[in-house]
Amino acid sequence: MSELTERALAILKEFKGDAYTFGRGVLDEAPGKFAAEFGKKALLVGSMSSDWFYPIKNRILKSLEAAGIDVVGTARSASPNAPFVDVYRIHSHIMHKKPDVIVVAAGGSGIDAAKAAATLATLGDYQPEIDPFFGVGEVTKVCRESGRTIIPVVAVMMAASSAAHLTKYSNITDPVIGQKKLIVDEAIVPPRAVFDYDVTTTQPMSLTVDGSLDGVAHLVEVYFGAPAEVKGQARRTAEVGLELIIKGLIQTKKDPSNAEARTLLGLGTDLGGYAIMIGGTSGAHLNSFSLVDVLSHGRACALMNPYYSVFFSTAVEEQLRVIGGIYKKYGYIEQDIDSLSGRKLGLAVAGGMVNFSKFLDFPTRLSEVPGISESHIDKCLTAAKNPQLDMKLRNMPVPLNGELVDEYMRPVLEAAWTGEFEKIKTM
Repeated sequence: MSELTERALAILKEFKGDAYTFGRGVLDEAPGKFAAEFGKKALLVGSMSSDWFYPIKNRILKSLEAAGIDVVGTARSASPNAPFVDVYRIHSHIMHKKPDVIVVAAGGSGIDAAKAAATLATLGDYQPEIDPFFGVGEVTKVCRESGRTIIPVVAVMMAASSAAHLTKYSNITDPVIGQKKLIVDEAIVPPRAVFDYDVTTTQPMSLTVDGSLDGVAHLVEVYFGAPAEVKGQARRTAEVGLELIIKGLIQTKKDPSNAEARTLLGLGTDLGGYAIMIGGTSGAHLNSFSLVDVLSHGRACALMNPYYSVFFSTAVEEQLRVIGGIYKKYGYIEQDIDSLSGRKLGLAVAGGMVNFSKFLDFPTRLSEVPGISESHIDKCLTAAKNPQLDMKLRNMPVPLNGELVDEYMRPVLEAAWTGEFEKIKTM
């Protein structure tokens, strides 16, 4: 086992302790063992009609049966980006089947939808729609008023991506307006989680890269905006996680079935989950919520983060040197990072990010994205002024408020449209 992997394991064990079982070959026992801690009746949520899910479903069912769990029903998981309709559909299954525990085996969107559905099933007589729970701490408020806790969710992760199985976040999409909305609340963290990294070896590269770069965004954005009290933790996590993901993607691109490379990606994106539990994401994540109709989340974050790296550059020199050093180690930056400062340092690191995206065949300018229009820029700016997403503005290392969005965020988006970094204004 490499030193890098050992460091990742140590962080994750410190983070989740015995509440999280992860690694290779852990799927056959852990789901049932964890579900049995919460009762005897389970609802299983997953991609029930997908051929790839069939053997995984059988392994989970055997695990539940061995633990004495009665599976009272199954429900189809959510579509990508967790549309509202899927949250309400899963909520209906919960209300009719009345399980003691929900076992969801899915990627980030499916787990996010299950967390939101469990919230609504628990608190629906207080708030019968999901909208009032968007924002920070709204679920906890109602839990305190009602004296309730959310129906337990055992989250079995199927993709190295958002780390939804470990976190307090639930991203839900309103497809009518093409906008993601966010629940941020400790009350919705799955009390138990499982991730068998081997299940990711058959995933297509497009999904692999999307998810992995979401993990990169978690690590980088949290480290950029980390307050002094958690900056050391954020640095340690970013150093380890970013290298795991870059190394894992290079190896996986050569051989998608490489189980060791898939483990690197699983560990790296899990560290991204730890990062967003100690800090918050910011600009790129905020904009990605308004690009959901034309870009996957990971691609949107990967496209926008180079431009925010330049915008933040004068405030995050230490972070840029650490992150830039990793991109340089793997050949994506040529300049001497230590000799640069300020905006020039930001431009060098942004260039490394762009070079890595090109290696992965990702778009590096918004104008390259099929189906996009310049109206998406206005949509991003409007969303940035929404009070429910205000935490993303405040999490920036250069904090903005609604009054400053047009002056400073618009040039970042316009630069991302054309690929011209010189358009970006720094504060």
